[in-house]
Amino acid sequence: MKYVLVTGGVVSGLGKGVTASSIGVLLKACGLRVTAIKIDPYLNTDAGTMSPFEHGEVFVLDDGGEVDLVLGNYERFLDVKLTCDNSITTGKIYQFVIDKERRGDYLGKTVQVMPHMTDAIQEWIERAAMIPVDGEEGPPDVCVIELGGTIGTTIFSRHNDSGILHAGDIESMPFIEALGQFSYRVGPDNFCVVHVSLVPVLNEVGEQKTKPTQHSVWGLRGLGLAPDILACQSTKALDENIKEKLSRFCHVPVADIITLNDVTNIWHIPLLLGEQKAHETIIKLLNLQGIAKELALEEWTSRARSYDTLHDPVRIVMVGKYTGQSDSYLSVLEALLHASIACYKKLVVDWVRPSDLEDSAAIETPDLFRGAWKRLKGADGILVPGGFGDRGVEGKILAAKYARENNVPFLGICLGMQVAVIEFARSILNLQDANSTEFDPDTTNPCIVFMPEGSKTHKGATMHLGSRRTFFEVPDCISAKLYGNVSFIDERHRHRYEVNPEMVAELEKAGLSFVGKDETKRRMEIVEFHAHPYFIGVQFHPEFKSRPGKPSALFLGLIGAACGQLDTLLQNPSHCSNPTKRHIFSNSFSPVKSNRNTNLKKPVKSLPDRNLYSNGNGVHVELTMVSDE
Repeated sequence: MKYVLVTGGVVSGLGKGVTASSIGVLLKACGLRVTAIKIDPYLNTDAGTMSPFEHGEVFVLDDGGEVDLVLGNYERFLDVKLTCDNSITTGKIYQFVIDKERRGDYLGKTVQVMPHMTDAIQEWIERAAMIPVDGEEGPPDVCVIELGGTIGTTIFSRHNDSGILHAGDIESMPFIEALGQFSYRVGPDNFCVVHVSLVPVLNEVGEQKTKPTQHSVWGLRGLGLAPDILACQSTKALDENIKEKLSRFCHVPVADIITLNDVTNIWHIPLLLGEQKAHETIIKLLNLQGIAKELALEEWTSRARSYDTLHDPVRIVMVGKYTGQSDSYLSVLEALLHASIACYKKLVVDWVRPSDLEDSAAIETPDLFRGAWKRLKGADGILVPGGFGDRGVEGKILAAKYARENNVPFLGICLGMQVAVIEFARSILNLQDANSTEFDPDTTNPCIVFMPEGSKTHKGATMHLGSRRTFFEVPDCISAKLYGNVSFIDERHRHRYEVNPEMVAELEKAGLSFVGKDETKRRMEIVEFHAHPYFIGVQFHPEFKSRPGKPSALFLGLIGAACGQLDTLLQNPSHCSNPTKRHIFSNSFSPVKSNRNTNLKKPVKSLPDRNLYSNGNGVHVELTMVSDE
């Protein structure tokens, strides 16, 4: 097994995740089998209980693992299915070590960070690296490891202005020590280090400054890890004299100093690394020349460049609780992007804070109220994503009502499906107090109820999680057609509440159709309103399995309906994504061309191009943001 460690220095948010993913893309394009591991030094066991405002979205894996959003980048870039073991946290390691101590596995030894915790980290890495994630048998060839946190910063003494080298985040120390030991144990032919750092440009003089990277590398070397490749984030390509300076002080050959300059979309990052021969350096360092093939990035290149040529906009309004942090809906944004490219449309996302749609906002914040409704009424399509808590729920219900009554394409995900059902019960069945027991435990018409197997005392890992099977009850429904006319699908879930099965008959009699159910037929998975051109709610999260070139079927349907291409998609199921058949929608970028959007109420001007690689998390669409409370 060969290992590529990706570390970061100076500041967080430089794009370690995208860099690690892009390295994986290059190695995979050379015919190597690649897996990935993310190390998060926080004490949480997993990301499941962390706030989206603080940490971004929680990505869900097939096995139910709730992990950092970066693992979503790995899956999308590498087209693999990772496991919860591919995510390592301090909490998991401590739990692993303490469980061994309780069983007596340490035979009376005093259990310490070294060697017991560092040994556990190395053991976990070796075990996870051997898990096949690409559907093939046998272990992968290369494991890309991303170490979270920041290494090597400069702090200043309160007594004077002298710079004091600081090793970085204290919680990362056991992992850095373990990785240093690991690199020595597996040998230099099996381990290389890529250090992502910052080379800022001072606006006053326009000069690229190397000192932050120098300090970061000194800190890394002082901790026992020496970088083989420097990947330097900067607003422009590094000047040759800057590379020579970095080479001199960081002990890295000039040829192995890579520029990560700003690009128009993150799909250019693998191309950028490939142009600078990063893959050749890694293959040489890891002695993989015997099995690696010539780099083949034609499909990836076509996708990256095709995105840059799109100008005809499709405007989707996202009515979500976490509008102040786009990373909270990263997979949703990526799924929308995959679908819009397949339809030859430039994606424009307008954020609407649901509380701004509510009647109280008309009195308290009238400007926000008018702006929110203006954006909603200008939408080509409306999406209500998942979420928790009652803040903004009434606004989401109003958004679902507007979409239903005005034939605007609508997709509700998880909570988005639930608010659509609540709205229908209130408006069509005239059950004015219809609600979810999550928001009103005393409602007399509980449309949404707590799942019987859930826990009300423990939050972590107690939801309905991971890949679950949904069976189509109505074969000729829109959803089934978009999925390629299959009888069942497997999608990922993350929820505690579900549609009350006791109210299904009454809802269906009034016009809703629960076209997808689980194997018991008591858990509602997909709902459609057939009197509407495209009104779909799903209890699962289809965004987690969307891939570049293989968009999620339901997101493709939403974009298709929003720009007048839905009939074409339904008549040609081969254009649609199908999770049960790996390559129905190929990776060769085969978009659908059709007529202009019949739902547009007025021409929409495309927003100016933005550079959106800056945070490294893959949000590369045009966004209209609003402030959050």
